[in-house]
Amino acid sequence: MNAILKGHVKSKSTNKVLLLFRNTWRRRRGDDCSIDSSTVLLVLKACMMRSCEEEIKHVHTLVLKLGFHCIIFVQTMLVNAYSGVGLVNDAHKVFDEMRERNVVCWTGLISAYVDNGRPSRALKLFRDMQMENVEPDSVTVTVALCACADLGALEMGEWIHSYVRHKRGFKMDLQLKNAVINMYAKCGDIGAARRMFDDMGGSRNVTTWTSMIVGHALHGQAEEALRLFEEMRSRKHGVMVPNDVTYIGVLMACSHAGLVEEGRRHLESMSKVYGLSPRMAHYGCMVDLLCRRGQLNDAYQFVVHMPIRANAVVWRTLLGACSLQGNIQLGAKVRRQLLELEPDHARDNVTMSNAYAAACMWDAKENVRAQMKHTRKVPGCSSIELESSVHEFVS
Repeated sequence: MNAILKGHVKSKSTNKVLLLFRNTWRRRRGDDCSIDSSTVLLVLKACMMRSCEEEIKHVHTLVLKLGFHCIIFVQTMLVNAYSGVGLVNDAHKVFDEMRERNVVCWTGLISAYVDNGRPSRALKLFRDMQMENVEPDSVTVTVALCACADLGALEMGEWIHSYVRHKRGFKMDLQLKNAVINMYAKCGDIGAARRMFDDMGGSRNVTTWTSMIVGHALHGQAEEALRLFEEMRSRKHGVMVPNDVTYIGVLMACSHAGLVEEGRRHLESMSKVYGLSPRMAHYGCMVDLLCRRGQLNDAYQFVVHMPIRANAVVWRTLLGACSLQGNIQLGAKVRRQLLELEPDHARDNVTMSNAYAAACMWDAKENVRAQMKHTRKVPGCSSIELESSVHEFVS
C-alpha cells in the first residue's frame, strides 16, 4: 500500500491518499493492520499539502492508537504538519512530548513561530536549542535570521552571522546569504547589507536583489533602490525577472521620493510586463504615495476603484493622511468606511478626534470621544534587545 500512497503523494493526488488510508483503516481486522509508520508519514505529508487541520488531528489520534507516537520521525512530521497549518500550540505540545529532538523538529517549530508572527518566541527556542547542544544547520540559521529581521534585533543577528562565518564546515549557501542581507537591511545596518550584496557578485538571485531593493527603500534611499531595480533587469545580469515582493520595494521607493507617475507606471507594469497580480500591499504603497504627495482626493478615488476591496490598513493610511493634512470632510468619509470594516477599533476614533481638535471642531470631537467608550483598545506591543535577548512589553 505504501508504494501506491507514495505515487499519489508524488502526483499531488492528496484526495486519493486520504481515501485509500481511510478505507485501509476501516477494513483492518484486529491487530492485522497494514498501516505502519511509513504510511503515517505519507498521509501526514498529504495533509500538509492540503493544509487540512482536522485531518492532521485525526491522523495524530491514530498515531496514538497505533503506538507510533514515540517514533522520532513521526513526531517530527507531526510538529511540521501542525506548524504548517498555524497550530503552533499543538506543534509545541508534540515537541514537548518528544524524548529526542533532532535539528529538523527544532527548526520546524522555530519556523512555525516566525511564520505565525511570534519571532521573539522563535529566538528563545533557538537559544534553547543551543543550550541542549543541538547544532543548528543552515535552514535553522536562516529561519533565526528571519526572526531577527522581524524584530529588528541587530545584536542577535550579528551574533548569528558571526557564528556562521566562524563555524568550521558551515556552508553559506545562497538562501542563507539572502537571509543575512535581509536581516541587516531590516535591522538598520544598510551598509553591512550592501557589503554582503556586493561581495556576492554573479551568484545573486531575485531574492538577493529584492532584499537589497526593499532595504534601500526602507531606509529612504529611493534613488538607489530604483537604480538597483533597473540594474537588476538589465541584460548584463541575465534579465532577472522581478517578483511581487520586488515591486513592493519599488513602490515604497517611489513613495519616499514622491514619484507618483513612476509609481503608477511600475504598478501597471506588474501585470502587463510580468503577469504579476498586484496584492493589497502594492495598492497600499500606491495609496501611501498619493497621500505623501498631498493628493488625498486622488488617493480616495484610487481606493474606491481598486479591483479588490480595500482592507482596513489601506483605509487607515488614508485616514491618517487626512488627519495630518487637515482634510476633515474626506477624513469623516474614510472613517465611515473603517466603521463598516472594524467598528470596534479605537485607534481610528482617536485619529479622527485629534483631527477635529486640530480644526477646533469641539462638538464633533466630543461626539467621537463619546463613541470611544464603546470601542476596545487594541493592545500595543513594543520590544527591546538587551544582551542578545529580546524583551516584549504589552500595554
